[in-house]
Amino acid sequence: VQLVQSGGGLVQPGGSLRLSCATSGFTFRSSVMRWYRQAPGKGRELVATINGPGDTTNYADSVKGRFTISRDNAKNTVYLQMNSLKPEDTAVYYCVPYYMGSEYWGQGTQVTVSS
Repeated sequence: VQLVQSGGGLVQPGGSLRLSCATSGFTFRSSVMRWYRQAPGKGRELVATINGPGDTTNYADSVKGRFTISRDNAKNTVYLQMNSLKPEDTAVYYCVPYYMGSEYWGQGTQVTVSS
């Protein structure tokens, strides 16, 4: 399983970012994809989940209405559109496939929301 994340960085409060996660090495179209995040000094938080076909999504209450998870099964890529960003969204974000009963973690990408 390979995961290549992109799109993180520094953004001002109220701004937007889109994270991408290009994957390979497993059957992407039939795998649930999750985005987690971990803020400094805090535990991991499940931010968003999308099923294989992409027609069912779930979000943490902390991001509901601001973040959107989506996927392109032709490109084996999952996205996280983040709008109205807040300083408390600052964290390392991870895309995580759930495949054959296991989660696979990459290196993550840093998102910093600060003025």
